[in-house]
Amino acid sequence: MRRFLVTLAVFLLSVPAMAGQLAGVSLPDSVDVNGTTLVLNGMGLRKKAVFKVYVGALYVAAKGSEAQALISADTPRRMVMHFVRDVGKDKIVEGWREGFTNNSPANEQALQPKLDEFAALWADMANGDEAVMTYVQGTGLKLEIRGKEVGVVQGKQFADAVLACWIGPNPPSEELKTGLLGK
Repeated sequence: MRRFLVTLAVFLLSVPAMAGQLAGVSLPDSVDVNGTTLVLNGMGLRKKAVFKVYVGALYVAAKGSEAQALISADTPRRMVMHFVRDVGKDKIVEGWREGFTNNSPANEQALQPKLDEFAALWADMANGDEAVMTYVQGTGLKLEIRGKEVGVVQGKQFADAVLACWIGPNPPSEELKTGLLGK
């Protein structure tokens, strides 16, 4: 029995730490972006009516709970969308357009060409698929779908508007926003 407990302890200590689990999705407590370590700020669940759609996770250079400070920071950040059900590209794009209208109305028209470019990069997502959006200063917002880079949309203003879709004044749900802000 003692040998079993020692073996179990060694095993548990050798497993990488997972920061959190939500709706059956586990994500690491930190990620590396071009040599910068980003920490998990928080996780939230996106629901549409009664259906679970995706688990969102926000990684930032320094944890924070103030939405505007996180949006304004000109530091690398990453948002992960881990889908827990199948969602068609048309529904995803509809969500982005609604998010821009609800959270960046002053910039919506100016950002429309970039939003169109971003929308064109998306694909149908299946249960278990991940979309990863990483903002890097001077580069823009890189989108990866299923582990493959599909494009980069230039500009911090656009990256800020994308993040505002989740943590801006009118997010899809307060529960999602609160989770991403680590509250």
